[in-house]
Amino acid sequence: MRSAMVFISVAIVGISAAALGANGDQAGGQMAATAPAAMTLKVGDMAPDFSLQGTDGKTHKLSEYRGKTAVVLAWFPKAFTSGCTIECKSLAENGDKIKKYEVTYFMASTDNIEDNTKFAKATKVELAGRNGAPATIVDKKEADFPMLADPTMATAKAYGVVTGTRTTASRWTFYIDKTGKIAAIETAVKPATSAEDMIAKLDELKVPVKK
Repeated sequence: MRSAMVFISVAIVGISAAALGANGDQAGGQMAATAPAAMTLKVGDMAPDFSLQGTDGKTHKLSEYRGKTAVVLAWFPKAFTSGCTIECKSLAENGDKIKKYEVTYFMASTDNIEDNTKFAKATKVELAGRNGAPATIVDKKEADFPMLADPTMATAKAYGVVTGTRTTASRWTFYIDKTGKIAAIETAVKPATSAEDMIAKLDELKVPVKK
């Protein structure tokens, strides 16, 4: 049996444990190129446990998935910002493809549950224009996966996506195998191809397809 994985989204771009970068939205919706100063987790480590509220009305605990499925935890900087909206759009529009795998996946941020719930349910998001450009409207599907809220930043700090005075998470994605160990960390996520990149990583990690 190939081990299954639970998917928790932070960011997506194939990287080795030794090559970790960062790519995240600033509060105003721009992309921040600066990574947290320290990254202590690496491939092979046990993923820090968490218990976080989801936009589906449930509290999700990583430990509850151990021995059952793989998990993907995709951290994102802030609800209703440009890159995060595009990332959510990609994952929501390709949920049928991702759900073919034995994986549970989440997006997660330091936003409160109210903001994340509104973001998950939104089908249109207005993005402010840059450098005097007019605002644009992005059409997206409602998220068909839970978004997790970590307003205390305790879990985000445990995963190394929030450090120092930073209050928003870096766009990093953690792939966690069925045993609870980190199988891959993606720190150079491309929001527009988040779903395709996630599927490619699941294949690379040999996560089984549901029978």
